[in-house]
Amino acid sequence: MKKTIITVVGKDSVGIIAKVCTYLADNGLNILDISQTIVDGFFNMMMIVDFTGAEKEFSEVSAELEQLGGGIGCVIRLQREEIFDKMHRI
Repeated sequence: MKKTIITVVGKDSVGIIAKVCTYLADNGLNILDISQTIVDGFFNMMMIVDFTGAEKEFSEVSAELEQLGGGIGCVIRLQREEIFDKMHRI
């Protein structure tokens, strides 16, 4: 299993989760875990996704999610699990 970390941050609005999850489902990505919160009107979501069934390359999915984020007023970032772990190990 190839795990990927997705973060979504931005001003809260209707449909953020739906749009991100629809994109993932349409591209063969399975959500393993999801956490979201809204603090003072700002939306923050972190997802762990199984990238094994992805129909596209990592870089293409990353670029498309970044573009999707721009359309919904959020910043969406993709990171491979091993890189995320190394960045946050101190």
